[in-house]
Amino acid sequence: MKPATATSPQAGGPEAGIPVRRSHPQEHASPSAVLGLHHAVAIIVGVVVGAGIFKAPSLVAGMAGSTGWMFAAWALGGLVSLIGALCYAELATTYPHAGGDYHFLHRAFGRRLSFLYAWARFSVITTGSIALLGFVFGDYMQQLLPLGRWGVSIYAAASILLLGAINLRSVRAGANTQGWLTLLEVSGLLLIVLAGLYLFLGGTDAATGSAAAAAAGAPAGAGAEDTRPGWSAFGMAMVFVLLTFGGWNEAAYLSAELKDDPDVAGGPRRGRNMVRALVLSISIITVLYLLVNWAYWMGLGRAGMAASDAIAADLLHTAFGGHGATLIAVLVAVAALTSINATMIVGARTSYAVGRDWPALSRLGRWDAKRGGPQTAMLLQCAAALLLVGLGTLGDDGFRAMVEFTAPVFWLFFLLTGVSLLVLRQRDPERDRPYKVPLYPLLPLLFVAVCAAMLWSSLSYVTNQALGGFNAAWVGMAVLLAGALLTVLLSPRPEPARSAP
Repeated sequence: MKPATATSPQAGGPEAGIPVRRSHPQEHASPSAVLGLHHAVAIIVGVVVGAGIFKAPSLVAGMAGSTGWMFAAWALGGLVSLIGALCYAELATTYPHAGGDYHFLHRAFGRRLSFLYAWARFSVITTGSIALLGFVFGDYMQQLLPLGRWGVSIYAAASILLLGAINLRSVRAGANTQGWLTLLEVSGLLLIVLAGLYLFLGGTDAATGSAAAAAAGAPAGAGAEDTRPGWSAFGMAMVFVLLTFGGWNEAAYLSAELKDDPDVAGGPRRGRNMVRALVLSISIITVLYLLVNWAYWMGLGRAGMAASDAIAADLLHTAFGGHGATLIAVLVAVAALTSINATMIVGARTSYAVGRDWPALSRLGRWDAKRGGPQTAMLLQCAAALLLVGLGTLGDDGFRAMVEFTAPVFWLFFLLTGVSLLVLRQRDPERDRPYKVPLYPLLPLLFVAVCAAMLWSSLSYVTNQALGGFNAAWVGMAVLLAGALLTVLLSPRPEPARSAP
């Protein structure tokens, strides 16, 4: 692939034909293809496989109503994610850009809606996720090495500072760190699978039925009857399943930096590695999730899963005794670090893309050619996450409410990104598309329908949750309205005429 230049619209630079100001040596450097397929897979798996797999299975087991429906929910989550990934593969290979979803929404609906997405992503989704994952890391590190009253917050801040420093050093340093963290994380999940296999082979007498349920805190035989779940209950189960699968779309933010392998003729096949990264990552994640749920079910039974507040800890305690608590603390801490690092890598790229489009935020649009990343955007992202850690230290535990309040915002823009594929097919029919989603328009319409259903389900759920004493759904609306006000106060750069690269 030809190295990206400052005038390449693919690489995040200004559109062709627009004069370029030369006010800063780094301002008009742009992303170049430095990441390999294994980097992309490690980042995607790292973003997706987080602390959720250590909590969501117990909620899904209770909502699914039966063992069969429980496993069906996780398999369906993988299938829905794969359909969405195929849609994103077309967008990312047709319009490769460091802005990812922001760029797709910009092309389909204009800069003001895409800015609203970027605002929601910065103010809620990305920085909030980094801070919350920092607290998860702190919770489990505090169990291993207590640091007193402020230990959790100290660990949370330290994780952000350390990983922020690594990513500020260079994009390669962040990507290589992600590779090692993802390897440790996947190894931890395989340890859970081995625990289930150990129990399956009769490794302990406590591994069967009602005894395992009792170990997890459920009365013997409680909830053992299998029933067919109602649509509402299964829909809520899918909210948590797809929340646990969430993050694979972050691959789009790497589209301008992902190298392509040569084909048999010796030339690069544009977009090939993006498709491979998405499909391979989701396949790995789906298999891991099914195996981990099988291990939970083998060790605790569905009743024990539904009754457990710490499902992985209960399983490892059943399999390995008192050492299980230490093992799970290490596993969750590594999973949190993996997700923090991956979220940092992809999150800063949205702010970088916004800085390219909005003059008042132009400092965010500087790409450090030497280190290979949007350093100013990364610094701001880390500072905002640290601020949220400080606010979280002063307030009550809002982890669950925060997660629930982000879900409607996430699914709203996910739905709009799916619609953008349909819009751009009609508006830009002559564009070269290295990859086209199969069964068009059936699969994109199916993906949009699923997103709409998840938006409805998540809205139905969060209306019962409070965030800082206020209804979580209204807090989310207030954040979006603040972003809408900013679009009025700020002026974007004039829209250039679209031209094919």
